[in-house]
Amino acid sequence: MANPLFDTLFAPLATRATPFLTMADGTVLTGRDFLVLAQAQAGVLVEAGLTPGDRLAAQVEKSPEALALYAACVLTGVVFLPLNTGYQADELEYFITDSGARLVVCDPRAEGRLRAIAPDATVLTLDAAGQGSLSTRAAGRTDPVSPADRAEDDLAALLYTSGTTGRSKGAMLSQGNLLSNALVLADLWKFTADDVLLHALPIFHTHGLFVATNTVLASGGAMIFLPKFDLDQVLGLLPQATSMMGVPTFYTRLLSDARFDRDVVARMRLFTSGSAPLLAETHRAFEDRTGHRILERYGMTETNMNTSNPYDGDRRAGTVGLPMPGVELKITDADSGAELLQGEAGIIEVRGANVFQGYWQMPEKTAAELREDGFFITGDIGRVDADGYVHIVGRAKDLIISGGYNIYPKEVELILDEQDGVLESAVIGVPHPDFGEGVVAILVAAPGATPDLQAIRADVAGRLARFKQPKHYEIVPELPRNTMGKVQKNVLRDDWGDVFK
Repeated sequence: MANPLFDTLFAPLATRATPFLTMADGTVLTGRDFLVLAQAQAGVLVEAGLTPGDRLAAQVEKSPEALALYAACVLTGVVFLPLNTGYQADELEYFITDSGARLVVCDPRAEGRLRAIAPDATVLTLDAAGQGSLSTRAAGRTDPVSPADRAEDDLAALLYTSGTTGRSKGAMLSQGNLLSNALVLADLWKFTADDVLLHALPIFHTHGLFVATNTVLASGGAMIFLPKFDLDQVLGLLPQATSMMGVPTFYTRLLSDARFDRDVVARMRLFTSGSAPLLAETHRAFEDRTGHRILERYGMTETNMNTSNPYDGDRRAGTVGLPMPGVELKITDADSGAELLQGEAGIIEVRGANVFQGYWQMPEKTAAELREDGFFITGDIGRVDADGYVHIVGRAKDLIISGGYNIYPKEVELILDEQDGVLESAVIGVPHPDFGEGVVAILVAAPGATPDLQAIRADVAGRLARFKQPKHYEIVPELPRNTMGKVQKNVLRDDWGDVFK
C-alpha cells in the first residue's frame, strides 16, 4: 500500500541512527527514535477508533511529541488540524465543531474546557514537556502500525484561515499539496542531509510545520528544535546550525543584540524570512552586520510557498522573488479577472500542485476563490517587474499580517463594537518594527460616553488570541467615510501609520 507523504518524509527515518531533533538542553532524538514515538502515537489513534479521513485537532505546545503527532496522523491517514495555542474557547469551539474532529489533543490544564467544548470527541492531553494521557497511552507500544493506503489527492491537513466576516475557513491540504512543496523547496533552497535547521517557529502554523519541517524531512536534514524564539538560546545555538527560517521579528531582535555578529553565523548558509513583510532597512542592516542577504519568499495557508528570491542570484529587498518551479502566477483585474500587463498592480492568482483542494464545507467560498482552471485568487495585490520579481503591493479586504499571523479586522471590530461606550470601531494594520504590522483600533465614542480602554483591553484579551488584540487604541470623533458611507481605512492608515515608530 502507498502513502506518498509518509513514504517520502517519515519512512526513511526508520534506519537513521543520527540526530534528527536536538533540543535546547542538548537532548537528542534520532530519526529512528522519532519514528518509534510516532508509531506508538499512531497506535493510540487506531485504538481510539480513528480511521483515514477522520480529523484530529491539536492545541498543544511545541515539543518532539507534538511534532510526532503530525507524523502519526500522516501514518494513519488522519487529517491533522493544528490550532494556535493562543486561541480562546469561542474560537476553539468553532474549529472543533466545524471540522467534526473525532479526537482533540490539548494541554492538561485545558482538558476540562475542551471536554465541555467537544463532548462528542475523545480528548487526550499533551503538555510542553511531552507528558499527558496521549504519552501515557503510547508508552510501551512496540507493534508498528502499517501506513494507511492514501493517494496524493487525499487530505492530509486542515488549516483554518480567517474570513472577512469573522467566520474562519478550513483550507484543505492534500498529501500531494504538502509533498510537492517540500520537494521543490528542498531543491530550490539546496537543503541536504548535512543541513541543520535552527527551528524556532511554532508548529501550529504552515510556516513552521510544513515549510520548515517538511523541507528538512524531504532532504534528510536535522533540526535544533526550540520551543520558541528565545534570543539568548538562538544566539548560543546558531553556531551549530546551517540554516534558519524566520519571521521579520526574529531578525530585528537578533540585530538589536551586539553579540550577533559574523562569528556567530560563520557556519550558516541560509536565512529565509516570510509570513510578514520584511522591511528593506532590516534587509540592509542584516547584510551589513552578517554578510548574509536574507532570502524572502511568499506563501499562504492555502498554497504553502508560491514565490522565492533565488538561492543563487539577486535577492532583492522589497520583493518576494520569482514564481517557484511548478507554480504559475499572474496578476489580474479584481473585477473582470482579466490578466493585466506586466508592471500593473492587481490581484495575484497562482496555480500549481501546491494549491489547496478548497475550503472545508464551503463550496460557495471555494467556487468564489478557486477558479475552474485551477487558479487560486489569493486576494493579495501585487505586480511583477520587468525581471519577473513579484512585489506585494497590498492586501485586499484589509487583511493584517502581524508576526506572521493573519488577522481580519472584522473579527476584532465585532467585539469592539459591543463594548460599553463604543459607538463603532475600525481596525487597521500599520507598520511595526518587530511584527511587520501592528493592530490599531480606532474607536468612536457613543454620545455622552467615554470608553474605558483598560476594561476594553481586558475583555478583548479574554476573547481573542493575543496576536489578534490591538496593540494601540485611539478614540476619534468620527470615522472618515466616502460618499457611499464606506469607512476609508486608507485615510486611517495614513493618519495613524507612525504610532509604532
